[in-house]
Amino acid sequence: MIVRPFRALRPRRDMVSLITAKPYDVVTEEMARAVAQKNPYTFYKVSRPEINFDYPADTHDPEVLKTGRAHLEWLMNNGYTFIEEKPAFFIYRQYWKDHVQTGVFATFSVDEYIENKIKKHELTRKDKEDERALHVKVVRAHTGPVFLMYKSQPDVDEVIMRNAKGEPEYDFVDESGVRHVVWVVSDEKEVEAIVQAFKKVDAFYIADGHHRAAAAVRAAIDFRNENPNYTGNEEYNYFLAALFPHNQLKILDYNRVVRDLNNNSEGEFLKKVSEKFNVEKVNAIYKPEQKHAIGMYLSGTWYRLEPKSGTYESDDVIDSLDVSILQNNILAPILGIENPRIDKRIDFVGGILGIEELIRLVDSGDFKVAFAMYPTLISDLIKVADEGKIMPPKSTWFEPKLKSGIVVHLI
Repeated sequence: MIVRPFRALRPRRDMVSLITAKPYDVVTEEMARAVAQKNPYTFYKVSRPEINFDYPADTHDPEVLKTGRAHLEWLMNNGYTFIEEKPAFFIYRQYWKDHVQTGVFATFSVDEYIENKIKKHELTRKDKEDERALHVKVVRAHTGPVFLMYKSQPDVDEVIMRNAKGEPEYDFVDESGVRHVVWVVSDEKEVEAIVQAFKKVDAFYIADGHHRAAAAVRAAIDFRNENPNYTGNEEYNYFLAALFPHNQLKILDYNRVVRDLNNNSEGEFLKKVSEKFNVEKVNAIYKPEQKHAIGMYLSGTWYRLEPKSGTYESDDVIDSLDVSILQNNILAPILGIENPRIDKRIDFVGGILGIEELIRLVDSGDFKVAFAMYPTLISDLIKVADEGKIMPPKSTWFEPKLKSGIVVHLI
């Protein structure tokens, strides 16, 4: 597989904590505006250019997106950021609570994405692809890294780890308590060692950022169509990502809350659920401890649900996912939620908010029932991608999130 060094645009050391920001798609416009009001350097002005206007702005409008490019140039022209002198890799380590993961910022081949050597597990929406592809083309940069992983190999991991030593270029803690540490690898021998190490890897997998990857590829195809004599070495033929070994990553639970019982009384609902699940009432908060255990919170009571034999195909990687078991045996047949992507009666709660958020939402009366899920296994994600299948919506929640603005890939 191809990993490619690049001349990153990146912040001065003293500016990195001010400039960098969360991924554009995990914050609302209001949240980004609130940060920008206090911090004129924030990368949200690049990644969420609509906040550069005092009125609602269309992110599909090139004139709006041009303000994102303008802020990038402002950061460059005022010396808050600079361009790396020569192509480099950037070793990236994150500390979050008791979790540590170490990977590398690099650029990755659009062609390997097209050839499905960079594997997906999630559907993308055309409107979101359109918006981000236009953002890439107008801002002329990949501003948010895709989150990639590879199947860990000791000799490959070692090349990364041996460059994560000495004084780092960056070392800061963000507003979420995540510590970000970055080492620059520009020595030609070490750069080549990283390139050669990853040639032994058969595939990369998108952990998070399917829309960012798809948009980068869409933009590259447009650039190619505009330049039929392209050589393949142009920067737009590669997109920005951070790549980690699979055994260092952490998936959190992605839980469900539903507004009503679809005209069932609580007794009727529990009876129907018990036809497909072994239902056990528990006297404390229940957080699933293993795959095929689902927590349910209803009217102040927690239940442990275990699917009965025959409710799913154990040899089918999609059908045996807990999110599929819940969808196929409760959400669709009992609660009438056929398409959770668009049904307004269901909402999704990332495990980062804790099990207490499920209790709060149900106790508030806004939702009737909550389902606490066991985190999807990394091995299941890899198997889904290897089989060319698609996971149900909202199956994975990775933490910690990658920071945008640490390195930018200019086109």
